[in-house]
Amino acid sequence: MSLGTSGIRSSGRNYARRTFHSLSNPNYRKFWISLILLMAGINMQQLARGQLAWDLTGDVFMVALVGAGFAPPILIFGLFGGSLADRWNRRRIIQYAQLIVSLVALVVGVSIVTGWVSIWVLFGAALTQGFCWSFMMPARQAIIPQLVAERELTNAVALNASGMALMTLAGPGIGGVAYALLGPEATYFLMSAMMFLAFVMMTRVSVARPDAGRSRKDRENIFNSIWDGLRYSYRNKTISVLLLLTLATTMTSQSFRSLMPAQVDLVFEGGPTQLGILMSTIGVGALVGSLFIAGLTENVKRGIVLLATGTISAAAIFVSAFVSIFLIGTLAMFVLGIGDSGRRALNSALILEQTDAEHRGRVMGIYMLNFGLRPIGAIPLGFLAEQTSLQASFAVASSVLFASVALVWLFAPRVRNL
Repeated sequence: MSLGTSGIRSSGRNYARRTFHSLSNPNYRKFWISLILLMAGINMQQLARGQLAWDLTGDVFMVALVGAGFAPPILIFGLFGGSLADRWNRRRIIQYAQLIVSLVALVVGVSIVTGWVSIWVLFGAALTQGFCWSFMMPARQAIIPQLVAERELTNAVALNASGMALMTLAGPGIGGVAYALLGPEATYFLMSAMMFLAFVMMTRVSVARPDAGRSRKDRENIFNSIWDGLRYSYRNKTISVLLLLTLATTMTSQSFRSLMPAQVDLVFEGGPTQLGILMSTIGVGALVGSLFIAGLTENVKRGIVLLATGTISAAAIFVSAFVSIFLIGTLAMFVLGIGDSGRRALNSALILEQTDAEHRGRVMGIYMLNFGLRPIGAIPLGFLAEQTSLQASFAVASSVLFASVALVWLFAPRVRNL
């Protein structure tokens, strides 16, 4: 019994060390803390923006439209952001973008206090922040291999996802309570402060290993650089399939979240607090899922795990389409968080591993287009909900995701065997 207990404890310690290994790297740890602060503000904003849009208009379609506001800049400038991430100082790109999004949140807070806030102020803020996001996120993903050793890449990307998951948990909860108790203006001021602290922390990150070939890429025409990245991604079939799978999950599992304020009001008869609980529950599941991925050993078939996480997400959306009991809906969101976070962590890590150092920024720029398509996907879902019902809209999203995972399993054995 004693030996068994000792073995369990030793195994647990080994798993913990394996799971959190990258945080022993001081520069990665600062980078991770900066991410925590940034995503706290972003997730508070996701709740506050959707709830404020609903309060101002009471229109499901307008909520979806404001949620989609940051998408056009990402779709337009995401490829440029990826190219610049292969040409410029990635740390500075991240810093400046974080500073601007902090100021934009501050401006919205001031507009609420002064009475100038409107649905179009929210839409304009979303556009500006989407522009910053299109440059910040390719650099943020592509810089990870410069902070950790190659063998630690999956762990570092998964811990990155766990940080995002942690703030998907805490951010909406904080935002929901702040919105309900203090009002939208206090929520926006608080998120602005979080984003500014993220900027401060990023100034302390030191990048030890610059990318190879930077001087040659600096002289290359930016449009030729973008085309080279697109051609590289297309010719690498593994990367192509991983990007397409990301697109499918983005347009379904991610997009339907924009309609959650309407679901909470119309189905569960709740408000900001209930919305915060649902979104925080997604964060709990996402934290569990990402930490599981961070602790995976090298002999695990990660491609199979990736497809399993997509199936889990599809099942959770299917359940949420047909429940009217808040507790069951909450459990479905927990399962959704596990699936989504596991998929995001593994997909990002596998794409980075399959990409050579020279193209990582540009491939991540293509990957980032999915963030722009997420709210775009909410528009047809919102339109379908208006014409039929929220339940029908969620059922369609679930079916599309199920079909996408099945197609990859059947016709992309290379991904399945990663």
